[in-house]
Amino acid sequence: MLNLERLRTLDALARHGSVSGAAAGLHITTSAVSQQLAKLEREAGQRLLAKNGRGVRLTDAGRLLAEHAARILSQVELAQADLEAQRGQVAGELRLSAFPTAARGLFPAALAALRAEHAALRLRSCELEPERGINGVVRGDIDLAVVLDWYNKPMPLPDGLVKAPLLDDPADVAMPAGHRLADREEVDLAEFAEDEWITWGEGEFCHEWLMFTLRSKGIEPIIGHRAAETHTQLGLVAAGLGVCIAPLLGRHPMPEGVLTVPLRQRVRRHVYVVWRADADRRPSIRAAVQALRTAAERLG
Repeated sequence: MLNLERLRTLDALARHGSVSGAAAGLHITTSAVSQQLAKLEREAGQRLLAKNGRGVRLTDAGRLLAEHAARILSQVELAQADLEAQRGQVAGELRLSAFPTAARGLFPAALAALRAEHAALRLRSCELEPERGINGVVRGDIDLAVVLDWYNKPMPLPDGLVKAPLLDDPADVAMPAGHRLADREEVDLAEFAEDEWITWGEGEFCHEWLMFTLRSKGIEPIIGHRAAETHTQLGLVAAGLGVCIAPLLGRHPMPEGVLTVPLRQRVRRHVYVVWRADADRRPSIRAAVQALRTAAERLG
């Protein structure tokens, strides 16, 4: 008989691609991962792993069993969800992630409400950029992720995920109070062709959106500084070091010396929460989605 926890370890190795990645995803030591997989090999009666340089790779038998493990674990998730739904109890552990401004703008109110209303629910949250949050949900490391996309650049969602909208987040251009366009009622992105931009990290979804949007207007962006957090970007703007896109969510309080001006073509981020379809009936998922929606509504 194959042990379920060892199958879970094999599934984590297949998803993460390394023993260390599997250990981090399962919150156990690398030694524990190796021991679990060695026992699983004895249970299966076949080699599941082979050396690959300084790491390991799955053998043909390992890949075959990993595919079965993913399906078995999905069925277990469905069974647990059905049992939770039958009991109707919001209990157990719930792991959530959000991109930084949503973590600051939505999590305090939503998580406090969940704790107050559901004493048996254990909450674990972290900040993750949208793509990493989605990957975490797909891998099973996270139960819900608050993510975003932009009005002109959707975020692709893998099969097997469910999403619910939370809010549309308007974005303006933030600039120093002495900027040549600071007294305008609205501006166009093309008017910032000669400005230095303060943007997100290389490869992050919001950075790629900004590059895509500016280049679609014939502007090759001048990137002066990068910062993951809106308030860090606004601090750099206050110092006169450039301009940035400033979504409404998470930008208050505004630093002294910074003004925001709306764009002529209204720019919005779509903020939503995603979770696995096989966990859809869990009462804790439904309670968390409702708490996040309530927190979003209070932001106006």
